[in-house]
Parts: sequence; structure tokens; C-alpha cells
Amino acid sequence: MPVVYGGICPHPPVMVPEVGGAEADKVISTRQAMLELGRRVKESGADTLVVISPHGPVFRDGIAILAAQEVRGDLGRFGARRVSFKVENDPALVREIAARAGEPGITVLQVDEKTARRYGLDLELDHGTMVPLYFLRAAGVNLPLVPVAMGLLPYRQLYAFGMAVAGAAEKLGKKVAVLASGDLSHRLTPDAPAGYDPRGQEFDREIARLVAAGDIEGILNLDAGLVERAGECGLRPIIMAFGAFDGLAVEAEVLSYEGPFGVGYMVASLAPGEPDPRRRLWEKLNAAEQKAREERLRNESFLVRVARRSLENYFAGRSRLYDDTGIPPEFARRAGAFVSLHKHGQLRGCIGTVTPQYKHIVEEVAMNAISAAVRDPRFYPVTEDELPELEISVDVLQEPEPVESMAGLDPKKYGVIVQAGGRQGLLLPDLEGVDTAEQQVAIARRKAGIGPHEPVKLMRFEVKRYH
Repeated sequence: MPVVYGGICPHPPVMVPEVGGAEADKVISTRQAMLELGRRVKESGADTLVVISPHGPVFRDGIAILAAQEVRGDLGRFGARRVSFKVENDPALVREIAARAGEPGITVLQVDEKTARRYGLDLELDHGTMVPLYFLRAAGVNLPLVPVAMGLLPYRQLYAFGMAVAGAAEKLGKKVAVLASGDLSHRLTPDAPAGYDPRGQEFDREIARLVAAGDIEGILNLDAGLVERAGECGLRPIIMAFGAFDGLAVEAEVLSYEGPFGVGYMVASLAPGEPDPRRRLWEKLNAAEQKAREERLRNESFLVRVARRSLENYFAGRSRLYDDTGIPPEFARRAGAFVSLHKHGQLRGCIGTVTPQYKHIVEEVAMNAISAAVRDPRFYPVTEDELPELEISVDVLQEPEPVESMAGLDPKKYGVIVQAGGRQGLLLPDLEGVDTAEQQVAIARRKAGIGPHEPVKLMRFEVKRYH
């Protein structure tokens, strides 16, 4: 059995006494549970430790693994530089994980000294790894360490990465323990670091329930809105760790949960059980992804089909981007429009026009779809092979109207335009995680480079959104 143990652990530096001092006693249950987790790692017979952190070099399209022969880090940025570790890596396991992950199409960046210099990456262990390591060392665990950074990939690929870890361990004859480092909701209380959201507590309860049941399918199918509202950093590492137990029953136990600082801290034990064919999920996840994609394409509205066909024609090098025959009368008029591209739930591009630039809405959408794909400066250009994975939405803007104060705004109903001099920022309405007019205006200010205290003119507008 190549992966002999697994666990889920939080990483607040405050629970390290050298950092938190007396505050560390407010998470005494978490500290004790971490020592118990360390004891179980030691008893598992593991000879290598893989720790998956959300605070390493995180990429949208791949996963990074620190590949230096020796890795080190400290908690100096938290006032405890003496808490430092220097640990041997396992380069052979790193190489084999990367090779195995490539089979389902996962890009793995092996970050050594040369790669770190080239991409401006940090080879130091982040606190998502350092804090768990502190308690593992206290429990007598002193193993070679493979530090992994989570990726912003679709869940099924994150799960497949865990499978790659297990496959690599089996091929090399390693006994590996896999730990997912991650905090749960950062929005449990009004004074929480990411602000308060009542659904944060709901998320934490659900995660604790699903982990205790070893229900990885339930975790993979969590409501996206709930996840967004929670403001968490642990879900993806948890999915990656569970992937290492694909095809096995999992004996799961939540050792502790608490959230005294407005952030949820859960410690959980994951022990591999007997083989269970029902838990072989890779083919099932791929089939579900394909079904969802086909359903999405079948149900796309007229304007979304215009945007998609325009992108297909653009990449095929055709001069005619869209069919200008049979345009429905409602789209033959002129209006501003925004085209938003998402890939696996992550924004991939968004460009639009506040006032119309083209002869009708259809052309507006066609041209803005191309701009969203290849001219949004926040992202590298979309490639042709990404097109089937894109989720597209189109917002047709109604005429903006001025408002005298924030009281005239409603982020669920109205978009906002902020103006100061020649600078202008816009934010569409009804965006996930934007719940107040203050949030909406602050984001629009940042987009325009307008300071938080500069006087601005406010305008609001309604949109008709097409999926």
C-alpha cells in the first residue's frame, strides 16, 4: 500500500507558541490534535512526507513542486525566525509524480534553483508547510519532505494529481504520507480577516461532515456558490489528498475543529482501508465533465452562440466571424455589451463596451468575444484547444444613469460606473462575492486606478445577462 496515511491540517502561525504566545492557547484543541496527527504519521511507517499547501507558487494551469535537494524555511515573517527547518527532499519521487501527473494532462513545474530564478519563484517553505511541520517535528516525525503547491485546476485534475502521487509511490516502493494543509472558512465572525459571511459556518459544517464520512464525491460536488462565499483555502488541497486514496475505502476521523479567530481550523485523519472499486472515480469524473459540457453547449443562448462561433472562426482564420443573416430584431439594435469567459469556474477573460461601438449587438458581442479571449491584459491569451472548456456569458447593457450617492446602488440589480477625471471603472451587477455597494464601488475604483478617498461620479446601469 504505497500511501500509508493521510491527513488534513490547518496552518495558522498563531498556534505556534513562538509566534502566538498566549494567543496560541486559544487553539489548544487544534494543537493537541496536530500532535495526535503527528503521532499517527509516525506510527504509519511512512518514509516520505508529501505536504500540499495553498500558499506556495500557485498556478492557474499547473501544479508546482519544490524540487531542490534540500528545502528550508522559517517563520521570520511572523516574528519567529528561530522556528526554522532544513529538510531533505525526495527528488526521485518528485520526478515520478511529475511523470505520472502528465498522463492525464496535468502540467507539473519542478521548481529547483534554476527554475526559481527564471520565474521569480521562492524556494522557501511557506507557512502552509512550516506550521504543520512544526507539530510533526514535535511529535517525532522527521522524514524527507516533498512540498507541493495546490493548483487552480478543475477538481477532477486535482484529484488525479493525488492519484499520481499514489502511483509514483507504488512504482518507487515508497511508503508515503500525504497531508493537505488548509484552513476552512475565513469568514466565520464579523471580525474575521476576510469579513463575515453567514455561509462560512455552513461550509465548515458541511466539509467536516463530508470528511468524517470519507465522502470525496460529496466534496467534489459542493455548491460553487457556497465555496465562493466561504473564503476558504483548504478545499483544493483536501481534494488532492483524497485523490491519493482513489480505489480505497478511507477510514476518516475529524480530530478537532474550532474557529476562535474567525477562521475554521480542522484536523482530520485519513487512513487507507481495503480496495473498493466503487471509489475509482477518474472515469466517472471525466464522464460527468463531458456530460456537463454537452449540456452547456446545447442550452447556450443566441448571443452566447454568437460569441462561441466568433471565437471558433477567429482561431480558424476565417474573415467572417458571425452570420449576419436572420438576426433577431431584439439584437439588431445598438448597445454596449460585455463578454465574460470562465474556465473551470475561474475567470479567463472579460472585455466589453459601455457605449456601442459597432452596428448592432451581434457585432458588438462578436468583437468583444475576441477581445476577451486575446486582449484582456490580466490573462495570457486563450488558445484554440481551450474553447470547448470555456463557459461564456454575455451582458447587454442598458443606458447608464447618474446616481447621487451609494444609496442609489444595489450590486445585485445594478452595475456601477465610477468616474474621476479621465479615469473610469466599471463593475457588472450580480457578481459572486460582491454583496454590498461599498464592495462594488471599491472594486470599480481599483480597476480604474482611482484612490479610495478621491471624489467620483457614480452611474448605475442594468444588464440583461445571457448564458
